[in-house]
Amino acid sequence: MTGKEAGHTDQHPPHVNPDALEVAPGTERENLEGWIPSVAGDEDLRQALEKAFDYRGDITITRKDGSKIEGYLFDRRTAKTLKDSIVRLYPKNSNDKVSISYADIAALAFTGRDTAAGKSWEAWMKKYAEKKAAGEKDLSLHPEPLE
Repeated sequence: MTGKEAGHTDQHPPHVNPDALEVAPGTERENLEGWIPSVAGDEDLRQALEKAFDYRGDITITRKDGSKIEGYLFDRRTAKTLKDSIVRLYPKNSNDKVSISYADIAALAFTGRDTAAGKSWEAWMKKYAEKKAAGEKDLSLHPEPLE
């Protein structure tokens, strides 16, 4: 079957703006830096750990025995019970991987700087437009150091 038989024509729709076709709505990013969520119930803890998994900074977990561990949460495995659910993180000053059961977590805090905050395409374009409006010649944008 040819394209014409399938209903395709050589004519393009009139006045179609291709840029408008490629724009997808953005998502609102929550500012979690410095947040200490209430983890009073099982569901509160699960929701806070889901947000911690998406966070691009360090978190601090306080275990029920009082010990604390700060690091980057890179994995979580949820199960029906808190005892069978775990988070895995890289401690701040170590290359080890640590696993912690949800049932052992007493508190959670978003203590590290969110390295993804302000790094959206929209933020980049705003900085670019500001440089251009100011008459700057070097319009390249360079990444900020992480630490």
